[in-house]
Amino acid sequence: MNAAFPLAEIQTRLQSEKLDGWLFYQFHGCDPIAPRILKLPETKGIASRRWFYFVPAKGEPQKLVHRIESGMLDTLPGGKRIFLSWRELRDGLRDTLGGAKRVAMQYSPENAIPYVSRVDAGTIELVRALGTEVVSSGDLVAAFEASLSPDGLASHEEAAKHLYRIVEDAYAEIGKRLAKKQAVNEYDIARYIMDRFESAGMASHDAPIVGVGPNSGNPHYEPTETASAPMKAGDFVLIDLWAKMKRPGAIYADITWVGFLGDRVPDKIAEVFAIVAAARDAGIQRAKDGLAKGERLRGCDVDDAVRAVIAAKGYADKFIHRTGHSIGEEVHGNGANMDNLETKDERRVLPRSLFSIEPGIYLPEFGVRCEVDVYAEEKTARVTGGKPQDRVLTVSV
Repeated sequence: MNAAFPLAEIQTRLQSEKLDGWLFYQFHGCDPIAPRILKLPETKGIASRRWFYFVPAKGEPQKLVHRIESGMLDTLPGGKRIFLSWRELRDGLRDTLGGAKRVAMQYSPENAIPYVSRVDAGTIELVRALGTEVVSSGDLVAAFEASLSPDGLASHEEAAKHLYRIVEDAYAEIGKRLAKKQAVNEYDIARYIMDRFESAGMASHDAPIVGVGPNSGNPHYEPTETASAPMKAGDFVLIDLWAKMKRPGAIYADITWVGFLGDRVPDKIAEVFAIVAAARDAGIQRAKDGLAKGERLRGCDVDDAVRAVIAAKGYADKFIHRTGHSIGEEVHGNGANMDNLETKDERRVLPRSLFSIEPGIYLPEFGVRCEVDVYAEEKTARVTGGKPQDRVLTVSV
């Protein structure tokens, strides 16, 4: 039996949410969330049949597994039902639910939160046909996926401090190479950053964004070895980098800085930076105030506060992405996103959760993004890793 499976914690939360249970479903890896929450070992061999695992608010969990893969959930507590035919599956699911009237599944109405929407519509229809109401497990997922342990938080803080050092060193490296009349381009600096990650014992699923001039106006720009803009005096450079420590359970850090290759930042760039930084700070303050008041602070509330600052300055149509995302063992985690643009994320910003605040204004000639990571505590929130960037960094060349 899996001693790490948090049965008591799940049942306590189900009772507080007035739910009869949480129904987990898996088929061909459709739900990556379920194995993590259930603490299932990595599947070995063939896994090609459906399974269900029902955690009731009270009582013993129940498994429903196929006859030829009947041991799939043996590490979990609870009774077991075995099915072979589709009729046995339907009847077994009815028995597994045991008359539950309202259960959570990895489902999001109208796919509002794609991170949570993992169960197919047909399976939802099947459960509803058995007389059970299905509600979104979004807040439950956030509670178990996005609430950091002390070790997880410590790993994030360590990674964040490294990122602040590395980003400043990356700008200094640009300056050194240009001062020596050496050619340098976006890809060179991206590789420099990846080498620094390796030296610091860090890993990242992807290379950082290094964008010069117009390329900085593309939020998901990615330089490559064969397509990379050169850097020269007078250029504006955006660097977005994310990484985590190389150890199990480590949590990502993710920041964005901007710099100018010269001693005097052009007025337009300085003006746009000031707006973006003010919007970022408004989001941080909204999180602090909401948590201090004990309100049910939602991700969309933080996004609204940030977006209002940019809209008031006439740049609403130039802020073309959500304000921020949940951060966990993956850089885009499964907690509340700071979003009322791409989705209306009404999930609660939970204590012990981590998220980015990263507003941006993207113009044809350049784009400014100011990204920090924010940790929500019980009654406040704080920026991790270092001091938020308060001016466009100047690089002597």
